[in-house]
Amino acid sequence: MLTDEEVKSLLSMRDVIQAVEQAFIEKSLGRVQMPPKVYLFYRKYGGDLRAMPAYLEKYDVSAVKIVNSHPENRVRYGLPTVMAVVVLVNPMNGFPLAIMSGKALTDMRTGAAGGVAVKHLARKDARIVALIGAGAQARTQLEALIEVCEKLEEVRVWSPDETKNIFVAETQNKYGGIISIVAVESVQEAVRGADIVITATPSTKPLVMDSMVSSGTHFNCIGADAPGKQELDPAILKRSKIVVDDIEQAVHGGEINVPISHGIITTKDIWAEIGEIVAGIKKGRECPEEITVFVSTGLAVQDAVTAKIVYDRAIEKGVGRFIKLV
Repeated sequence: MLTDEEVKSLLSMRDVIQAVEQAFIEKSLGRVQMPPKVYLFYRKYGGDLRAMPAYLEKYDVSAVKIVNSHPENRVRYGLPTVMAVVVLVNPMNGFPLAIMSGKALTDMRTGAAGGVAVKHLARKDARIVALIGAGAQARTQLEALIEVCEKLEEVRVWSPDETKNIFVAETQNKYGGIISIVAVESVQEAVRGADIVITATPSTKPLVMDSMVSSGTHFNCIGADAPGKQELDPAILKRSKIVVDDIEQAVHGGEINVPISHGIITTKDIWAEIGEIVAGIKKGRECPEEITVFVSTGLAVQDAVTAKIVYDRAIEKGVGRFIKLV
Protein backbone atom coordinates (compact mmCIF):
# COMPACT_ATOMS: atom_id res chain seq x y z
CA MET A 1 0.00 0.00 0.00
CA LEU A 2 1.23 3.45 -0.89
CA THR A 3 0.13 6.86 0.37
CA ASP A 4 -0.18 9.91 -1.83
CA GLU A 5 3.05 11.42 -0.54
CA GLU A 6 4.89 8.17 -1.25
CA VAL A 7 3.46 8.00 -4.77
CA LYS A 8 4.48 11.60 -5.40
CA SER A 9 8.02 10.94 -4.22
CA LEU A 10 8.42 8.08 -6.71
CA LEU A 11 7.37 9.94 -9.88
CA SER A 12 9.15 12.37 -12.17
CA MET A 13 7.33 14.27 -14.89
CA ARG A 14 9.88 13.31 -17.52
CA ASP A 15 9.33 9.59 -16.91
CA VAL A 16 5.55 9.92 -16.80
CA ILE A 17 5.50 11.85 -20.10
CA GLN A 18 7.46 9.04 -21.75
CA ALA A 19 5.16 6.36 -20.31
CA VAL A 20 1.96 8.21 -21.26
CA GLU A 21 3.27 8.77 -24.79
CA GLN A 22 3.79 5.02 -25.14
CA ALA A 23 0.32 4.36 -23.71
CA PHE A 24 -1.21 6.64 -26.35
CA ILE A 25 0.66 4.72 -29.08
CA GLU A 26 -0.56 1.36 -27.74
CA LYS A 27 -4.14 2.62 -27.77
CA SER A 28 -3.84 3.88 -31.35
CA LEU A 29 -2.50 0.47 -32.44
CA GLY A 30 -5.40 -1.39 -30.80
CA ARG A 31 -3.27 -3.21 -28.26
CA VAL A 32 -5.17 -2.14 -25.15
CA GLN A 33 -8.40 -3.06 -23.45
CA MET A 34 -10.04 0.05 -22.04
CA PRO A 35 -13.82 0.09 -21.55
CA PRO A 36 -15.43 3.54 -21.30
CA LYS A 37 -15.44 5.22 -17.90
CA VAL A 38 -18.36 4.30 -15.67
CA TYR A 39 -19.93 7.31 -13.89
CA LEU A 40 -21.93 7.64 -10.70
CA PHE A 41 -23.43 11.10 -10.18
CA TYR A 42 -23.92 12.33 -6.61
CA ARG A 43 -26.14 15.21 -7.68
CA LYS A 44 -27.31 16.25 -4.23
CA TYR A 45 -23.63 16.65 -3.24
CA GLY A 46 -22.46 18.21 -6.50
CA GLY A 47 -19.95 15.44 -7.23
CA ASP A 48 -19.34 12.25 -9.16
CA LEU A 49 -17.33 9.02 -9.08
CA ARG A 50 -15.72 7.23 -12.03
CA ALA A 51 -14.35 3.70 -12.45
CA MET A 52 -11.55 3.26 -15.00
CA PRO A 53 -10.08 -0.17 -15.89
CA ALA A 54 -7.32 -0.80 -18.44
CA TYR A 55 -4.98 -3.49 -19.74
CA LEU A 56 -1.97 -2.78 -21.98
CA GLU A 57 -1.31 -6.12 -23.63
CA LYS A 58 2.19 -5.44 -24.95
CA TYR A 59 3.52 -4.38 -21.54
CA ASP A 60 1.31 -6.74 -19.50
CA VAL A 61 0.20 -3.86 -17.29
CA SER A 62 -3.30 -3.67 -15.86
CA ALA A 63 -4.98 -1.40 -13.31
CA VAL A 64 -8.31 -0.06 -12.16
CA LYS A 65 -8.82 3.44 -10.78
CA ILE A 66 -11.78 4.88 -8.93
CA VAL A 67 -11.71 8.66 -8.87
CA ASN A 68 -14.08 11.37 -7.69
CA SER A 69 -14.65 14.99 -8.63
CA HIS A 70 -16.27 17.23 -6.00
CA PRO A 71 -15.51 20.89 -6.86
CA GLU A 72 -16.80 22.19 -3.49
CA ASN A 73 -14.65 19.88 -1.39
CA ARG A 74 -12.02 22.41 -0.33
CA VAL A 75 -14.58 24.93 0.89
CA ARG A 76 -16.98 22.45 2.49
CA TYR A 77 -14.68 19.78 3.90
CA GLY A 78 -11.07 20.86 3.52
CA LEU A 79 -10.52 17.98 1.09
CA PRO A 80 -9.04 17.91 -2.42
CA THR A 81 -11.46 18.28 -5.34
CA VAL A 82 -10.12 15.06 -6.84
CA MET A 83 -9.10 11.94 -4.90
CA ALA A 84 -8.51 8.46 -6.23
CA VAL A 85 -7.43 4.92 -5.46
CA VAL A 86 -5.58 2.79 -8.01
CA VAL A 87 -5.28 -1.01 -7.85
CA LEU A 88 -2.43 -2.46 -9.93
CA VAL A 89 -3.22 -6.05 -10.90
CA ASN A 90 -1.05 -8.92 -12.15
CA PRO A 91 -2.76 -9.96 -15.43
CA MET A 92 -1.33 -13.49 -15.13
CA ASN A 93 -3.38 -14.41 -12.06
CA GLY A 94 -5.42 -11.36 -11.07
CA PHE A 95 -3.38 -10.80 -7.91
CA PRO A 96 -3.57 -7.21 -6.58
CA LEU A 97 0.07 -6.08 -6.64
CA ALA A 98 -0.52 -2.69 -5.09
CA ILE A 99 -3.20 -0.36 -3.78
CA MET A 100 -2.08 3.25 -4.02
CA SER A 101 -3.48 6.72 -3.65
CA GLY A 102 -4.30 8.08 -7.08
CA LYS A 103 -4.44 11.82 -6.48
CA ALA A 104 -0.81 12.71 -7.23
CA LEU A 105 -0.77 9.96 -9.86
CA THR A 106 -3.82 11.47 -11.60
CA ASP A 107 -2.34 14.97 -11.44
CA MET A 108 0.93 13.75 -12.92
CA ARG A 109 -0.46 11.60 -15.71
CA THR A 110 -2.89 14.33 -16.77
CA GLY A 111 -0.11 16.90 -16.78
CA ALA A 112 1.97 14.46 -18.80
CA ALA A 113 -0.82 14.06 -21.38
CA GLY A 114 -0.84 17.83 -21.76
CA GLY A 115 2.91 17.74 -22.27
CA VAL A 116 2.60 15.10 -24.98
CA ALA A 117 -0.08 17.16 -26.74
CA VAL A 118 2.03 20.33 -26.64
CA LYS A 119 5.05 18.42 -27.93
CA HIS A 120 3.12 17.25 -31.02
CA LEU A 121 0.62 20.08 -31.62
CA ALA A 122 1.97 23.41 -30.36
CA ARG A 123 4.35 25.61 -32.32
CA LYS A 124 7.99 24.91 -31.52
CA ASP A 125 8.61 28.62 -30.91
CA ALA A 126 5.85 28.93 -28.27
CA ARG A 127 6.87 31.47 -25.63
CA ILE A 128 3.73 32.64 -23.82
CA VAL A 129 1.32 30.42 -21.89
CA ALA A 130 -2.10 31.27 -20.47
CA LEU A 131 -3.28 29.15 -17.55
CA ILE A 132 -7.03 29.41 -16.98
CA GLY A 133 -7.42 27.91 -13.53
CA ALA A 134 -4.88 27.72 -10.75
CA GLY A 135 -5.49 24.40 -9.04
CA ALA A 136 -3.53 21.16 -8.85
CA GLN A 137 -3.89 20.47 -12.56
CA ALA A 138 -2.47 23.86 -13.51
CA ARG A 139 0.63 22.95 -11.53
CA THR A 140 1.33 19.67 -13.30
CA GLN A 141 0.43 21.12 -16.70
CA LEU A 142 3.07 23.78 -16.10
CA GLU A 143 5.56 21.16 -14.91
CA ALA A 144 5.04 19.22 -18.14
CA LEU A 145 5.33 22.34 -20.30
CA ILE A 146 8.71 23.12 -18.79
CA GLU A 147 9.83 19.62 -19.81
CA VAL A 148 8.74 19.91 -23.46
CA CYS A 149 8.92 23.64 -24.35
CA GLU A 150 12.41 24.94 -25.05
CA LYS A 151 11.52 28.63 -25.53
CA LEU A 152 8.99 29.25 -22.76
CA GLU A 153 9.30 32.77 -21.33
CA GLU A 154 6.05 33.89 -19.70
CA VAL A 155 3.09 32.26 -17.94
CA ARG A 156 -0.06 34.28 -17.26
CA VAL A 157 -2.38 32.80 -14.65
CA TRP A 158 -6.06 33.59 -14.16
CA SER A 159 -8.56 32.24 -11.67
CA PRO A 160 -11.71 33.85 -10.25
CA ASP A 161 -10.25 33.98 -6.74
CA GLU A 162 -7.02 34.29 -4.78
CA THR A 163 -5.74 30.88 -5.88
CA LYS A 164 -3.96 32.58 -8.77
CA ASN A 165 -1.78 34.58 -6.36
CA ILE A 166 -1.04 31.49 -4.28
CA PHE A 167 -0.13 29.64 -7.49
CA VAL A 168 2.24 32.40 -8.59
CA ALA A 169 3.95 32.55 -5.19
CA GLU A 170 4.52 28.78 -5.16
CA THR A 171 5.63 28.39 -8.76
CA GLN A 172 7.88 31.45 -8.79
CA ASN A 173 9.89 29.81 -6.01
CA LYS A 174 10.25 26.70 -8.15
CA TYR A 175 10.58 28.09 -11.68
CA GLY A 176 11.27 31.80 -11.22
CA GLY A 177 14.83 31.42 -12.48
CA ILE A 178 13.55 29.94 -15.74
CA ILE A 179 10.35 31.82 -16.65
CA SER A 180 8.19 34.75 -15.58
CA ILE A 181 4.91 33.75 -13.89
CA VAL A 182 2.30 36.46 -13.31
CA ALA A 183 -1.29 36.61 -12.09
CA VAL A 184 -3.75 38.53 -14.28
CA GLU A 185 -7.22 39.92 -13.60
CA SER A 186 -9.15 38.59 -16.60
CA VAL A 187 -9.28 35.64 -18.96
CA GLN A 188 -8.79 38.02 -21.86
CA GLU A 189 -5.61 39.43 -20.34
CA ALA A 190 -4.25 35.90 -19.99
CA VAL A 191 -5.23 34.67 -23.46
CA ARG A 192 -4.44 37.66 -25.70
CA GLY A 193 -1.28 36.86 -27.64
CA ALA A 194 -0.69 33.53 -25.86
CA ASP A 195 0.85 30.71 -27.88
CA ILE A 196 -0.49 27.97 -25.59
CA VAL A 197 -3.72 28.16 -23.57
CA ILE A 198 -4.47 25.62 -20.86
CA THR A 199 -7.96 25.49 -19.42
CA ALA A 200 -8.25 23.64 -16.11
CA THR A 201 -11.47 24.68 -14.38
CA PRO A 202 -14.78 22.93 -13.58
CA SER A 203 -16.71 25.49 -15.66
CA THR A 204 -19.99 24.65 -17.37
CA LYS A 205 -19.95 27.78 -19.54
CA PRO A 206 -17.32 29.14 -21.94
CA LEU A 207 -14.53 31.20 -20.39
CA VAL A 208 -12.26 31.69 -23.41
CA MET A 209 -14.04 33.51 -26.21
CA ASP A 210 -13.25 33.32 -29.91
CA SER A 211 -12.41 37.03 -30.15
CA MET A 212 -9.53 36.54 -27.69
CA VAL A 213 -7.75 33.89 -29.76
CA SER A 214 -4.96 34.47 -32.28
CA SER A 215 -4.04 32.18 -35.16
CA GLY A 216 -1.38 29.61 -34.26
CA THR A 217 -2.66 29.07 -30.71
CA HIS A 218 -2.66 25.62 -29.14
CA PHE A 219 -5.20 24.66 -26.46
CA ASN A 220 -5.00 21.96 -23.83
CA CYS A 221 -8.59 21.55 -22.60
CA ILE A 222 -8.31 19.76 -19.27
CA GLY A 223 -11.20 20.87 -17.09
CA ALA A 224 -14.15 19.59 -19.16
CA ASP A 225 -14.19 15.93 -18.16
CA ALA A 226 -17.89 15.25 -17.59
CA PRO A 227 -21.18 15.91 -19.40
CA GLY A 228 -22.19 19.58 -19.38
CA LYS A 229 -18.71 20.95 -18.75
CA GLN A 230 -17.09 23.37 -21.23
CA GLU A 231 -14.44 26.09 -21.13
CA LEU A 232 -14.12 27.25 -24.76
CA ASP A 233 -16.43 29.28 -26.97
CA PRO A 234 -17.64 26.69 -29.54
CA ALA A 235 -16.67 29.16 -32.28
CA ILE A 236 -13.03 28.40 -31.43
CA LEU A 237 -13.63 24.71 -32.12
CA LYS A 238 -15.23 25.53 -35.47
CA ARG A 239 -11.93 26.93 -36.75
CA SER A 240 -9.56 24.48 -35.04
CA LYS A 241 -7.91 21.14 -35.64
CA ILE A 242 -9.49 19.04 -32.87
CA VAL A 243 -7.50 16.19 -31.35
CA VAL A 244 -8.93 14.05 -28.55
CA ASP A 245 -7.48 11.41 -26.25
CA ASP A 246 -10.46 9.11 -26.86
CA ILE A 247 -13.37 9.84 -29.20
CA GLU A 248 -16.08 8.12 -27.15
CA GLN A 249 -15.04 9.74 -23.89
CA ALA A 250 -14.56 13.15 -25.50
CA VAL A 251 -18.02 13.12 -27.07
CA HIS A 252 -19.53 12.06 -23.75
CA GLY A 253 -17.72 14.42 -21.39
CA GLY A 254 -14.80 16.33 -22.96
CA GLU A 255 -14.59 19.91 -24.20
CA ILE A 256 -16.56 18.96 -27.32
CA ASN A 257 -19.50 17.33 -25.47
CA VAL A 258 -21.73 20.42 -25.27
CA PRO A 259 -21.12 21.70 -28.83
CA ILE A 260 -21.79 18.21 -30.18
CA SER A 261 -25.00 17.84 -28.14
CA HIS A 262 -26.16 21.21 -29.54
CA GLY A 263 -25.27 20.25 -33.13
CA ILE A 264 -22.61 22.98 -33.46
CA ILE A 265 -19.97 20.43 -34.42
CA THR A 266 -20.06 16.68 -35.12
CA THR A 267 -17.66 13.78 -34.71
CA LYS A 268 -16.58 14.45 -38.31
CA ASP A 269 -14.90 17.61 -37.00
CA ILE A 270 -12.51 15.53 -34.88
CA TRP A 271 -9.19 15.26 -36.71
CA ALA A 272 -7.56 12.46 -34.71
CA GLU A 273 -6.89 10.82 -31.40
CA ILE A 274 -3.58 11.94 -29.91
CA GLY A 275 -2.19 8.41 -30.14
CA GLU A 276 -2.63 8.43 -33.91
CA ILE A 277 -0.49 11.55 -34.11
CA VAL A 278 2.18 10.26 -31.71
CA ALA A 279 2.34 6.99 -33.66
CA GLY A 280 2.67 8.87 -36.98
CA ILE A 281 -0.63 7.59 -38.37
CA LYS A 282 -1.94 11.15 -38.76
CA LYS A 283 -0.19 14.51 -38.88
CA GLY A 284 -0.16 16.94 -35.97
CA ARG A 285 0.41 20.64 -36.56
CA GLU A 286 0.89 21.26 -40.27
CA CYS A 287 1.43 25.03 -40.36
CA PRO A 288 2.20 27.89 -37.93
CA GLU A 289 -1.24 29.51 -38.37
CA GLU A 290 -3.28 26.47 -37.37
CA ILE A 291 -5.31 26.58 -34.16
CA THR A 292 -5.03 23.20 -32.47
CA VAL A 293 -7.15 21.90 -29.60
CA PHE A 294 -6.35 18.87 -27.45
CA VAL A 295 -9.40 17.52 -25.64
CA SER A 296 -8.24 15.61 -22.57
CA THR A 297 -10.69 13.40 -20.71
CA GLY A 298 -8.12 11.19 -19.01
CA LEU A 299 -7.52 7.58 -20.02
CA ALA A 300 -7.26 4.52 -17.82
CA VAL A 301 -4.17 3.43 -19.77
CA GLN A 302 -2.42 6.56 -18.48
CA ASP A 303 -3.18 5.50 -14.91
CA ALA A 304 -1.99 1.95 -15.51
CA VAL A 305 1.44 2.84 -16.91
CA THR A 306 1.99 5.48 -14.24
CA ALA A 307 0.99 3.06 -11.48
CA LYS A 308 3.51 0.56 -12.86
CA ILE A 309 6.29 3.16 -12.53
CA VAL A 310 5.23 3.77 -8.92
CA TYR A 311 5.11 0.06 -8.10
CA ASP A 312 8.50 -0.77 -9.62
CA ARG A 313 10.20 2.09 -7.81
CA ALA A 314 8.46 1.30 -4.53
CA ILE A 315 9.77 -2.27 -4.68
CA GLU A 316 13.24 -1.05 -5.66
CA LYS A 317 13.42 1.57 -2.88
CA GLY A 318 11.50 -0.25 -0.17
CA VAL A 319 8.76 2.38 0.00
CA GLY A 320 5.27 1.60 1.32
CA ARG A 321 3.99 -1.27 3.42
CA PHE A 322 2.81 -4.83 2.80
CA ILE A 323 -0.59 -6.07 3.92
CA LYS A 324 -2.11 -9.53 3.43
CA LEU A 325 -5.26 -9.25 1.33
CA VAL A 326 -5.42 -12.75 -0.14
